Amino acid sequence: MTPPKLDPAIIAALKLDPATTKVASHGGSGFSMTAKITTVVDGMEKDYFLKTGTGQGAAVMFAGEHASLNAIHDVVPTLCPASLANGTLADGSGSFLVTDFLDMSPVSVKSKGSKDEKGSGQSLATKLAKLHSTPAPAPAGHAQAKFGFPVPTCCGSTEQPNGYKDSWAEFYAENRLRAILRASQRSNGSDAELARMVEDTAAKVVPRLLGDDHLNGGRGVVPVVVHGDLWSGNKAKGRIAGQGGVEEVVFDPSACYAHSEYELGIMQMFGGFGKAFWEEYHGLVPRTEPVGEYEDRLKLYELWVDSFLTFFVGLVCYESVS
Repeated sequence: MTPPKLDPAIIAALKLDPATTKVASHGGSGFSMTAKITTVVDGMEKDYFLKTGTGQGAAVMFAGEHASLNAIHDVVPTLCPASLANGTLADGSGSFLVTDFLDMSPVSVKSKGSKDEKGSGQSLATKLAKLHSTPAPAPAGHAQAKFGFPVPTCCGSTEQPNGYKDSWAEFYAENRLRAILRASQRSNGSDAELARMVEDTAAKVVPRLLGDDHLNGGRGVVPVVVHGDLWSGNKAKGRIAGQGGVEEVVFDPSACYAHSEYELGIMQMFGGFGKAFWEEYHGLVPRTEPVGEYEDRLKLYELWVDSFLTFFVGLVCYESVS
């Protein structure tokens, strides 16, 4: 593969010295070109991770990932890389995203490091519990936290609207269930029966299970940042930015400020999180009341994943509908 060219906009954003900087293809993605930037900062070698892509879809995707990584990193710095730059390439041919380099190579993960390179020692369950119990900040121009996110994000290449809502039930019904239906109709055409099923769920089931007057004895839920696409393929062990020890980390987020259990639907659906994880996590983040409806809520949260896989990937997996 031909090594990618380092665009002047990226050089300017990171304040790189071209004389001491090189770039090489690294990893892979179905939606972008990926590369490793290596430079020298204060006499020390430093690496960055780069994504580039073309079209409006890439611009939306990278802006969403940039905001998602930093929303997570601000709460739990050892959980994911920080995003350092995002913008348009100087020649106008596409967009870019630059993050701290996450080294997941076997050599890095197995290295014990020196005494001053110890990791946090925190488990993934502990880090997610911290993420899921830290109240979201109030958006600019608002006096209190809302459900949503400052920018759209993507599930695969499908854009997800994240306009702010006061109610969690309203956000999930409108910005996830009805939104994925609208995206499907644009791509696949209308289906009256499907539209009826989605609308019945959004209008009847969602308020019944997720309404503010129902959850936590009428207190509702507090918005917290969630990764948004946390299946087992988006977690690993690695070293962030070449500093510290090996950490339990996540990547490729599609974040929003949501009910914490929204995260758990996809985690449970695809597996990869064992019994010990769930026991530790729920010891720190108790299930939302009513506890007896916990599994029903997770099935409801799996429904948007079912919908995406069915409408856009071609996998039929509508267990959640029942």
